[in-house]
Amino acid sequence: MNDLRFPNVAVNARPAPAPTIAQQLATMHAADAIELLNELELLESIEILSEMPHEHAVLILDQPELQEAANIIKRLPAETARQLLDAMSIDRVTDIFQQFDAQTRVRLGVGLGPETSAALRKLLRYPPHTAGSLMTTEFVSVPSNWSVAQTLQHIREVERSRETIYAIYVIDPDTKKLRRAVALRRLITSEPDASIMSVGRDVAPVNVSPLTDQEDVARLFRKHDLLAVPVVNDADQIIGIVTVDDVIDAMTQEMTEDTLKFGGMEALHKPYMQIGFVQMLGKRAGWLGILFLSEMLTASAMQHFEGELEKAVVLTLFIPLIMSSGGNSGSQATSLLIRALALQELRLKDWWRVALREIPTGLVLGSFLGLIGVVRIATWQMLGFYDYGQHWPLVAATVGTALVGIVTFGSLAGSMLPFAMQKLGFDPASASAPFVATLVDVTGLVIYFSIALVILSGTLL
Repeated sequence: MNDLRFPNVAVNARPAPAPTIAQQLATMHAADAIELLNELELLESIEILSEMPHEHAVLILDQPELQEAANIIKRLPAETARQLLDAMSIDRVTDIFQQFDAQTRVRLGVGLGPETSAALRKLLRYPPHTAGSLMTTEFVSVPSNWSVAQTLQHIREVERSRETIYAIYVIDPDTKKLRRAVALRRLITSEPDASIMSVGRDVAPVNVSPLTDQEDVARLFRKHDLLAVPVVNDADQIIGIVTVDDVIDAMTQEMTEDTLKFGGMEALHKPYMQIGFVQMLGKRAGWLGILFLSEMLTASAMQHFEGELEKAVVLTLFIPLIMSSGGNSGSQATSLLIRALALQELRLKDWWRVALREIPTGLVLGSFLGLIGVVRIATWQMLGFYDYGQHWPLVAATVGTALVGIVTFGSLAGSMLPFAMQKLGFDPASASAPFVATLVDVTGLVIYFSIALVILSGTLL
C-alpha cells in the first residue's frame, strides 16, 4: 500500500500498517476519506475500515459515494457487518441490500436488530425508482396535542437516530394521519408552552405516495424548494420521508443511465475503470450489433439504386454529406424532445404540436444547408477545384433539394421517436442518437436517389 496516497502520512521505506492509515482516515472529513478509499483495492479498503473506530466506519459506509460499500460489507465478518448495518441509516442499508445476492441477504439479514429488520422488510418491497425505495423511516414525528417544549425535548432525545430533524411531522394521536409539517426554525422561535399545532402555516403538507416515480418526487422538491417530503399510505399516515440528498443521488444515477442510453449502450453501474473487460464488451456489443444490422439496410438501399450510381458516379461524392446532415438534424430533435419529456414540458398528447413545429423548422434548416451545398458545388466548379460535368447545375439542384427533404425528415423522425418510445412503455432516452442516425441514413438515401431520378432523368440518368 503506497503511503503517498494519503496526506499527512509519513513516507517510509516500508508501507505503513493498516491501523495507522485507518487512524489517519478517521481524522479526515468523510468525503475526503471516501475519495481515497475509492482508489484502493477492495481488500485494502476492507482492512482499513475494519480497523477504524465504529462510529467513523458507519459514517463512511453511510455515504452513497463509497463505490464498493456492498462488497466491503459482504466480505466483513458477519457479526461486524450486522453491527455496522444496524448503525447505518435505513435507506442506505436498503440500497446495499438491493445489491446483495439472495444468499448474502439471508446470511446478514438474520441477526439484525428488530427495528432495522422491520424497516428493511418494508422498504425492500417497493419497486426501484419509486419514493418507497428512496425513503427512510428515520424521521421525527409528534402527536398534535404536544407543546413546543415537549417536541424540542423529544428532538434532543432522538436526533442521533434520525435522518433529518429540519422538518417535524405532526400526526393525529388517534388516526395517525399526517396533519402538518413544522420547520425546525419555526419551532425554535416559538413559545415553549405553545401548542405544536399553532406553529407554522395551517396548510396540508406536500406529500407523495410510496409508488410515486422518483422523477415526479424530484419535480416536487424543485417546485416547492423542499429539504424532505413525507411519504404517506392510502390512509394518509406517514410511513417515511424522502430527503433531498437521496433525490439528488437517485437523479444523478438516472441521468447517467439516460446519457449512456442516448449514446447507444447499456447503463454502467460501476465507475468506468472498475468495469471488467468482458462486462464492458457485454454492455456495448448488444447495441452495436443492433445498429450494425440496421445499417445493413443502408447497403440494401444503395444496391437498389446500383444502376443509377453506375450512370452518375458523381452522386456518390455527396452520400456522406447527405447521410450526416439528416442524422445530425434527427439527433438534435431527439435531444430536445427527450429533455422536454423528462421535464414534463410536453405530454404524449402534444406529439402533433411538435410535428407541426418541426416540419417548418426542418424545411428552413434544410434550405439553409441546401444553399450552402449548392454554393459549394458552384464555387468548386467555377474555380476549377473539381469538374462535376456539364450537368453540374442539375447535380447542385439535386443535392440542395435532397438536403431540404432529408433534414426535414430527420427533424420530424427525431422528434417523433421519443414519443413512440414513451407510447410503447420504453424510456424515451432509449431513442439513442446512433439509432436515430441509422434510421435517417437509410431513408436519406432513398430520398436522395428518388430526387436524383426526378431531376437528372434524361441527362445523367
